[in-house]
Amino acid sequence: MRVTLLRRWDDPTNLQRVVDQIVGLAQGAGGPPAVKKPIALLTIVSCILWPFTANAQQGPHPPCGSGSPFPEFALPGHTPNYRVWSSNDWILPSCVGWRAQPSGVLVAIAGKFRFGGSKDDLLLRVGAISTLKGIQYWSVTENAFRPLITSAQALDRPDLNRPRGDFSLSELKNGAELYFAETDNRLGEPVIYRMRTTETAGTLVITVDNVSAVQKYMLPLVKPGDLQSIHYLAQTGPGLWTYYGLARTKEPPLAVFGVVRSESYVNRSLAFYSHLTDAAVEPIKSYSPD
Repeated sequence: MRVTLLRRWDDPTNLQRVVDQIVGLAQGAGGPPAVKKPIALLTIVSCILWPFTANAQQGPHPPCGSGSPFPEFALPGHTPNYRVWSSNDWILPSCVGWRAQPSGVLVAIAGKFRFGGSKDDLLLRVGAISTLKGIQYWSVTENAFRPLITSAQALDRPDLNRPRGDFSLSELKNGAELYFAETDNRLGEPVIYRMRTTETAGTLVITVDNVSAVQKYMLPLVKPGDLQSIHYLAQTGPGLWTYYGLARTKEPPLAVFGVVRSESYVNRSLAFYSHLTDAAVEPIKSYSPD
């Protein structure tokens, strides 16, 4: 007897047909009557679930909570390991503290780097918002290096009319919410971000999310909370550090301006990594994670 696979698994009539066929096979093989139908049902469940489990990919895992980081840290002097997810067939660990989003793009990069300064020195780099202006990234659209951030300014509060100097070490260490504005080369409009730095078990954790919206062509392009990133920095030995970064966008806003390739999102994250760690990084010209 041949079992016919049906398209609609949510149709009870179709399911019953397959059950009857598999039960018939079991009877022909002389199986015990008491277990024939459960075995048939188990076979169907396995057939339904197998395609989904086969296609599932491992989700990101930052260095928080239990488990090993994924992607794992690249060796010093090498381009960080990276992954891009554009669907929600992954679950972030609860230690990240992000709410689930129905769709969007998530980028993870992880690498080791050498740095002769202290943790405070790295933290001051995080607070030096004005130095973000002019950082370079590789544009896969233009096949050249281009400025990523065209303007950057620390703010007294979430108000573009309240600019101030870069954040001090004491401000960064007290865990308060700090605000800054930056203009991305593609969005072309200043976006106000909220930043908070904390330290957990010797690891610096920097969280960033947008609190202002952006409109283009009379349409809402970016809503508050659509752009989020989290960065983990830890010293693992004399002059040796690890960096793990996650950045996500809800309903990729940059697609309106031609930023639709995975390489684009990775190169933007790598530009910030290079700026923060002072490590030279080769741009990604073709998305091919290890």
